[in-house]
Amino acid sequence: MFVIAVANEKGGVAKTTTTLSLGSVLANKGYKTCIIDLDAQANLSLAIGFDPNHTQKSVAGLLQNSTTFYEIVQQTKINNLWLIPSNHQMSLSERFLPIQRNYEYILRETIKKSFQDFDYVIIDCPPFLGAVTLNALVASNMLLVPTQAEYFSVFALKGLMAWIKMIRTKYNPQLTYRLVLTMVDRRNKIHRVLSEQLRASFNNGLLNTVINTDTKLRECPIAGLPITHHASTSRAAQQYLALGEEIIEYVSETNKK
Repeated sequence: MFVIAVANEKGGVAKTTTTLSLGSVLANKGYKTCIIDLDAQANLSLAIGFDPNHTQKSVAGLLQNSTTFYEIVQQTKINNLWLIPSNHQMSLSERFLPIQRNYEYILRETIKKSFQDFDYVIIDCPPFLGAVTLNALVASNMLLVPTQAEYFSVFALKGLMAWIKMIRTKYNPQLTYRLVLTMVDRRNKIHRVLSEQLRASFNNGLLNTVINTDTKLRECPIAGLPITHHASTSRAAQQYLALGEEIIEYVSETNKK
């Protein structure tokens, strides 16, 4: 099992889209995959067709030890893809998580205990660095950071890199990270310049795959399907397919070591 947290302190950089699209690619390739919605806005749950207003039990129960994995895991419309949904209860987790003993390890222990049947677990984190995101990173093998080639997105990486260093030192020394450029418009000079600067700064830390802007991605939440199923021949679907293949290759090389 390989656990990936998808996080960035900056909002609006396609974290949820990347979580769902990558999860669907891995599922389509035959890997049993579970996506976890850790955001109180529950956009991941909505994007795959689950109404958080009608979700009585959610991932918040796992973090508060009030429910079990088997009570909340949901089979999605995609073969090999399961969801741990979120709802409004997650808004309380930032307050209640830290009062639990060794709270930083709650999600990691839950995944070890209940997710053994999965090949991949992908965690969609909220757009801020708090107790919930900390739990995700402590539980993960890799942090995947979707980032735009925009000044504010690049600036936000500084805080995230400091956090990674802290987590490696205190909680999870095996945590690796990779950046993926999203929502790139190659006609935009700033995008081209910042993309080149990120490539020079992060070298192998920046994945080769680039996700360009694509209007089809905006239609997916309405359809309740990932891009790979809503518009399988679109540019974005092909780029997320390439991202999945790059992740699979990385995991394969990591396992060999």
